[in-house]
Amino acid sequence: SASNLTLLSPDHHLLLLRTRRITTRLPMKRVTSDVLVLIFFTFNFFRNVSASIHEYKDEQFIPKSNAFFFHGGTEGLYASKSSSNVSPDKPLEGKTFIRFEDVVFLRTTESANAKNEMQSRTGLIETIILEVRDRERIGDAFAKSNALCCTPKLAQEKFCTVGEVIIQHNQDNPLWPLRIQTFFEGKNQEANMLPTTVEINRTGMYYLYYMFCDPELKGTIIRGRTVWKNPDGYLPGRMVPLMTFYGLASLAYLVLGLFWFLRFVQFWKDVIQLHYQITAVIALGMSEMALWYYEYANLNSTGSRPMVITIWAVTMTAVKKTLSRVLLLVVSMGYGVVRPTLGGVTSKVFLLALMYFIATEALELVEHLGSINDFSRKTRIYLVLPVVFLDASFILWIFSSLSKTLEKLQMRKSMAKLDLYRKFTNSLAIFVLLSIAWVGYEVM
Repeated sequence: SASNLTLLSPDHHLLLLRTRRITTRLPMKRVTSDVLVLIFFTFNFFRNVSASIHEYKDEQFIPKSNAFFFHGGTEGLYASKSSSNVSPDKPLEGKTFIRFEDVVFLRTTESANAKNEMQSRTGLIETIILEVRDRERIGDAFAKSNALCCTPKLAQEKFCTVGEVIIQHNQDNPLWPLRIQTFFEGKNQEANMLPTTVEINRTGMYYLYYMFCDPELKGTIIRGRTVWKNPDGYLPGRMVPLMTFYGLASLAYLVLGLFWFLRFVQFWKDVIQLHYQITAVIALGMSEMALWYYEYANLNSTGSRPMVITIWAVTMTAVKKTLSRVLLLVVSMGYGVVRPTLGGVTSKVFLLALMYFIATEALELVEHLGSINDFSRKTRIYLVLPVVFLDASFILWIFSSLSKTLEKLQMRKSMAKLDLYRKFTNSLAIFVLLSIAWVGYEVM
């Protein structure tokens, strides 16, 4: 009888069931060249990859209401450990902080020349750090106004200063949301933010914004970087548990691989092509988990991602997801049990697999090689849709094929094979329901 292996990952459930190699008549040279072009484009697009080190390279401020702002990052941060556990030689050990390094604001020449050289302060940029629960405290939200900056009229009604961002401080924590001010001086075109380290003493999701209210500063750009660190490393809050998960998953695959190898040797006379392919999937899974663990461990210790390792891990994930779905599909069609070949549907299966691989690879690359923010970006949402559509196509095709295979086995009265396929169908249905429940949990 055929064997099936079931594994649950944090992203998707993976039903790994391998069968014989699939051949195709599609023009392979053209397909290969297209995939290589896609990988080359992606490699160049993400050639500078960072994680908890957020780099700003001549970034523009975006107008919003009566202010201009630039989003400097969003991450989940755990509270710093107590001072009693910190070594005096390493004051930042066990601390959670956001550190500003070489942050420079550059205004336009026209804006600089319009100012008086004798004035000490001729422009203001404000750096604002806030927890997600305090986001309504920025601007005049309590009066249901869209204003972000204090105007002369609002200055008379509220405790705010004209030309500054309105901040309603939290009564439980009067220093938050935190405001750091940087001023342009005279006709200077640059304003350098002082090197600052902000310690985080409360677990939560944190935003970083750079804002200004003076319309004459329109066209100002920002350079530099910020370093976000949790108590035990640079991994963002969302990723901290995943490093442990991938380490345990690597060990689980190793145990599974040893068990499978012993069974493989024990019954080597009865081995069929299916068993070789199951072995390949276990090896792929073991390599994938090990690569992800190494990638997360390196990111946690350095704050930057090793791009080559990340691309390999992403590609292995995409290959394994694609193969698992394709092999489930061809086994559901009865390949090797009811029908000796796939016949005319081979090219359709290959085309669906190729589209799924490209869609998954693109989604995973954007997810893991873009700037790390613990809130999903719109780009990722658009890339999720093709993957969801193709997953639905696989599920519908698999169950449709299973229904036809069960009918054929019933007509032929192959009771042993029919019983096997019924168990397989029930197992598959359970994991599809679990997958839908997991997606619902992720959305919530």
